[in-house]
Amino acid sequence: MRFLLHPGIIFLNHGSFGACPRPVFDEYQRWQRELERQPVEFLGRRFDGLLRAAREPLAQYVNCDPDELVYVPNATTGLNIVARSLALQPGDEILSTDHEYGALERTWTFLAEKTGAVYRRQPIPVPVTTADEFIERFWSGVTPRTRVIFLSHLTSPTALIFPVQELCRRAREVGILSIVDGAHTVGQIPLDLTALGADFYSSNCHKWLLSPKGSAFLYVRRARQSLVEPLVVSWGWRPEKPGPSRFVQEQEWQGTREIAAYLAVPAAIQFMQEHDWERVRAECHALACYVQERIGALTGLAPLSPPDWFAQMVSVPLPPCDAEWVKTRLYDEFHIEVPIVRWNGREFVRVSVQGYNPQADLDALASALGELLAQPH
Repeated sequence: MRFLLHPGIIFLNHGSFGACPRPVFDEYQRWQRELERQPVEFLGRRFDGLLRAAREPLAQYVNCDPDELVYVPNATTGLNIVARSLALQPGDEILSTDHEYGALERTWTFLAEKTGAVYRRQPIPVPVTTADEFIERFWSGVTPRTRVIFLSHLTSPTALIFPVQELCRRAREVGILSIVDGAHTVGQIPLDLTALGADFYSSNCHKWLLSPKGSAFLYVRRARQSLVEPLVVSWGWRPEKPGPSRFVQEQEWQGTREIAAYLAVPAAIQFMQEHDWERVRAECHALACYVQERIGALTGLAPLSPPDWFAQMVSVPLPPCDAEWVKTRLYDEFHIEVPIVRWNGREFVRVSVQGYNPQADLDALASALGELLAQPH
């Protein structure tokens, strides 16, 4: 098996933390051992060059300049760097949706309470219909006080792919900053950051790009880099030897830290290329459509969207239930790792389909849900 997952568990939760293939994990450990052989040389002399070499293939993969992105531990950190750099004033508005990840909702709520800004969630009802309707519904929330639009490219609770490119274009036209949470995108759907046009974008490599845990990136369009401050002020701030990119130096030089996960990202990209991952993604999407239909037939509930609104991860409505009870029973009795999500007062099973999942895994989930939902709880 190419992955290190426990063979006794049906793993349908790649979306939470991902899973790393053996050869990529081997490369990760190789870098860790190399660091330990000569820490001063590795961190003191080679650090900049190693990270530059690791940024270049990632930048090529997402189509941007290498000096427009830096590695960060996770997308939440990347987006906090941006959010906490903004000089928000009382009454400034951050327009978002009601499909956002809880950690980032807390980030914006924290900043709103601290600065007097207003974090507004524009409701996006389900089932979704057309991209045009979504765009107009979201944009109707823009007011003269809107300074930032913040939304997910691919949402965590509902697993929907939002049409963010047009919203970024509109925002730029009227001088509104666009910040996109792409935690689930890179590796799951094609990503062209230059074409997308967001001012700021952060994504996790350790999810769908199959990289080791603790590897993610923050992209900042060059024209907006002057707005970004380092979350940790260290040697990269006003360095003795300035480099070609102040943004990169300030974000990368932040004291002693483990960078092996970042250095293994090129190996993950290579693994996907060698194994025809476009075909794998297409097969996984087909299985996601299959499980959406299978569970929908079981519950009789309408889906959140047609198939072109999701990729390898799909959230399927469940009837009212005790989400924690169902999740625990699925794991303890059926050995199925899958999240039961509660969003806007409803329950969903969020199923991630990766290259290691056969159809039998999805059949097992549907069968187990049928048994559990029929029981009183």
